Amino acid sequence: MNELFARARWLWLAAAAVAAIIVVPSALAFNPDTRVTIGSPPAPFSQNKQNEPAVAINPANPNLVVAGANDNIDMEACNVAADNTCPFTPGVGGSGVYFSFDSGTTWVQPTYTGWTARDCLGAPGPGDTCSAHFGPIGTLPWYFENGLVSDGDPAVGIGPRPGPDGSFSWSNGPRVYYANLTSNFSSERSEFTIKGFEAIAVSRTDNPQAAAFGAKNAWMPPVIVSKQNAALFSDHEQLAVDDAESSPFFGNVYVCNAAFRGQEKSPNALPEPIVLNVSTDGGNTWKSRQLSTAVNNGIISGRQDCQVDTDSNGTVYVFWDGTDKRTKQFGIFMLRSFDGGKTFERPERFVTAVVPTGLPDPLNSGSSTMDGIAGARDGVTPSVSIANGAPSGTGAPNTIALTYAEGPTPSTTNPGPNEKAQVRLSFNHGLSWTPPVNGAEPTDRPMFPAIAISPHGSDLYLTYDAFLQPWQSTTANPRPMQGVVRHADVSPAPAFTTLHRAPVGDSRGSSQNNLVAGFLGDYNYAAATDTFGVLVWNDVRNAADCPAIDAYRQSIADGTPIAAPAPQQDCPPMFGNTDIFGGSYPDPTP
Repeated sequence: MNELFARARWLWLAAAAVAAIIVVPSALAFNPDTRVTIGSPPAPFSQNKQNEPAVAINPANPNLVVAGANDNIDMEACNVAADNTCPFTPGVGGSGVYFSFDSGTTWVQPTYTGWTARDCLGAPGPGDTCSAHFGPIGTLPWYFENGLVSDGDPAVGIGPRPGPDGSFSWSNGPRVYYANLTSNFSSERSEFTIKGFEAIAVSRTDNPQAAAFGAKNAWMPPVIVSKQNAALFSDHEQLAVDDAESSPFFGNVYVCNAAFRGQEKSPNALPEPIVLNVSTDGGNTWKSRQLSTAVNNGIISGRQDCQVDTDSNGTVYVFWDGTDKRTKQFGIFMLRSFDGGKTFERPERFVTAVVPTGLPDPLNSGSSTMDGIAGARDGVTPSVSIANGAPSGTGAPNTIALTYAEGPTPSTTNPGPNEKAQVRLSFNHGLSWTPPVNGAEPTDRPMFPAIAISPHGSDLYLTYDAFLQPWQSTTANPRPMQGVVRHADVSPAPAFTTLHRAPVGDSRGSSQNNLVAGFLGDYNYAAATDTFGVLVWNDVRNAADCPAIDAYRQSIADGTPIAAPAPQQDCPPMFGNTDIFGGSYPDPTP
């Protein structure tokens, strides 16, 4: 897009926004802080819990924005059965979907029908029971009816709809894709829909307007993407649609994931390759291929956190984090395909070494945390975006933007510099990268940074969750955290400025369903056009700290565990109330 056209489009959008304000005063053109998980109740736990947001903008009509998140809205409350247990209700889905038709200014969460326990609130005391049943759900439809459960880890994308002859064109309208984990609804092997423990499924709709307002039939039944076997646990997928008309593979859909193969036979063995799944027919059928080695042992750790995207020439880029078997360095890898994902160049490229964030936390299954003991787990979680010029692809620079969290992590007992949200760019298709630039404010400790580059490569938008205190060895002190949104022009060199700082909350108010630690998911997300960006993050402003939970977690850390509290009796009502917030931001330097 040339500069004159970009400015004309910006003026048109501004004029349209003014008109919208005149006609509907509550509909603002852009909104720096809005709740995306609009259907979420403030209580009880865990129905009030959402995390791991994803977002996509329709490049052909950027009024349409779609988001996904892990959403517990349909789970039973803690008072059902034992009051100090808050399980995931068997068979109840957890993949929430949200729509915006004003570029991320306001959001709608539809209600469908499926397997639900949202009315199972229970009562104080033992012995109370409630059974899940068919009824209203706030998550993706058609899983229960197909013998499946939507299990979260959302990834969303918007591409062109195929026509009657199978060819793709933006003139046909958009197709929304939503990838997530899925498992069998039935525990009876004879009734299994899939092999293995978790698969990757994709839901699709060609009518987002109807889907947004509760039309269940606007969604197609979920399609299994991963090539399953009886011992496979597919995990942490990401999705990209080749949305640039200039690409010879325009309309292709790509889903990458980690494939945990087999059961762990020893402490140092669990095969875990990165896999790519490709569809050339709008998500009807899929082919899978292994990209990385599978080895996972005491010397070479496994691979996770894959990312996939495409440029205007149809080149497919897949990124993941792991350990280099030659140097034993932990870092980020990249592979490219020039034929629509059929074959990939070898060997994989080692993009950069990374110093992991966080400190070990025995309460969190051996994971590391950034806020303290019994805190929310963290990770490198690279985020990638490519300036592919969508929807046309014309004039695309194909600049690749990469961000990742880098340590080490300071603590109250071992002070040091803050972690960084490192940002690196490649202007030559990933062959070389600029030196890292910290995209976070120096006073922030950024977790789960996510980046988007505008289609024609002029602007970067970055979001992350910022911890405001060092890692703490106690659960007694507040752990303030807030969402942050920043922007930078790509040229001459990224210099980030802050667009928004969300209200501060206490991350101790987040929780795993088993209550032993906090939980904020594994990632945030960002998307951009040439005139604005939409960013979504996990937010704890409405999550109430529970002193009884703090004491319980501390007792486990001290090796003298006490009985778990009953959250609905022993905690403030809004304990665990994590939300997905987001914002839409006009380019501040058009």
